[in-house]
Amino acid sequence: MNVSHWTEQQIEELMQNFSAVCRRIGLKLTHQRTEIYRALLSSIDHPSAEALHKRILIRIPSMSLDTVYRTLATLEQHGLIERIKTVESQARFEVVLTPHHHLICCKCKQIMDFRWPDLDHITLPAVVGQWGRIDSKTVVMYGICKQCAETD
Repeated sequence: MNVSHWTEQQIEELMQNFSAVCRRIGLKLTHQRTEIYRALLSSIDHPSAEALHKRILIRIPSMSLDTVYRTLATLEQHGLIERIKTVESQARFEVVLTPHHHLICCKCKQIMDFRWPDLDHITLPAVVGQWGRIDSKTVVMYGICKQCAETD
């Protein structure tokens, strides 16, 4: 889950963990992958690839948008980041450190994380077990955030 107040020490520890995981799974640890992961880890707004690219350009002007897209796809494929399922056409991304769910404003597109421990531990219907193995349970709720509702 993205947290708005990571200390530099916490970010460095999480980056060390990222490096260790990449080595363990045989994923080459490139400068681009490291910087994209760091930028995503430091984000609290669940950015799109385009938004992430703009942030990274400040530090690495030669970073291409294609590199950001390919890196996000690779990191997602290896379970290091997650794509947030939204109804909008632009994918949004996050580093997931704890199980959580999302609220998405239909008006301003803001995404907010929330925890729902009861759902995380709910017993699934038998038919789900017959279908196969469930690796994660997530809920995405759509509505209008308080700020947008107040402006209507």
